[in-house]
Amino acid sequence: MSENIESRVVVKKLLARPQSEGDGAVVRRSIGRFELKYFDPFLLLDEFSVSAPAGFPDHPHRGFETVTYMLQGAVTHEDFEGHKGTIRTGDLQWMTAGRGIVHSEMPADHGIQKGLQLWINLSSKYKMLEPRYQELQSKDIAEVERNGVRVRVIAGEAMGTKSPVYTRTPTMYLDFTLKPGSHLQQPIPHTWNAFIYTIEGEGVFGTPKSSPLSPHHLLLLGQGNVVEVWNKSSKSNLRFVLVGGQPLGEPVVQYGPFVMNTDDEINQAFDDYNYCVNGFEKAKHWKSISLAGELDF
Repeated sequence: MSENIESRVVVKKLLARPQSEGDGAVVRRSIGRFELKYFDPFLLLDEFSVSAPAGFPDHPHRGFETVTYMLQGAVTHEDFEGHKGTIRTGDLQWMTAGRGIVHSEMPADHGIQKGLQLWINLSSKYKMLEPRYQELQSKDIAEVERNGVRVRVIAGEAMGTKSPVYTRTPTMYLDFTLKPGSHLQQPIPHTWNAFIYTIEGEGVFGTPKSSPLSPHHLLLLGQGNVVEVWNKSSKSNLRFVLVGGQPLGEPVVQYGPFVMNTDDEINQAFDDYNYCVNGFEKAKHWKSISLAGELDF
């Protein structure tokens, strides 16, 4: 670590409480709720929990990226381009919706399926790109462990290891597990916005005298070039994700699944979707297997 350390402290914390979403699913929403509508470039963060027959049936997106990271179980993804697959525990799907995607995300097995979904805004010059996917199975996500700290490098870099994921909006996404008594110092680009979301155990974040925080908390980090975390427990691991991104500094107009820069662009997105044009042509005659009533496991 550089000697010139400017530690980021927690400037705001939110407990993500359960709410209904999709078709019978439950999410803990932290970014994208009324207390925190937008944290440039991040539009939404949900910790989701879903059991069949509930799920997220056919719905559109335009103007941003969705990042799905499975914590438990599996979901099946399908879109109107014919792209389909199953995202299992530890797997990643980084989807650039761009000019338009209609897709479904439904449970792929019995029991409760859990994961994180992050929405990352795209700059105006990239909002109308052709859709694309980057997918990594759990075994292909780089994992490094040092001094009681293990990290899965989903995007960006940690402990000298880089992810192959290309982030059009420059982003880091790191899944950390700290053993009891361990301490983390993780660099973050000084100009980026960054947050932590707690998953398991209790941790001390930002300064060693801070009160320990339990799971389901979103922690917004202030300015600096390093975040420090301590697991002061004597018996339990601490798990959390650290996410940072370069702010876009552009106007944001969001209406549900469409995120653009102006009201006119949002109105155009609705027209394009309703009339199945300008990126949504294939929505006219497409229906997912789950909506067609053919999903079985």
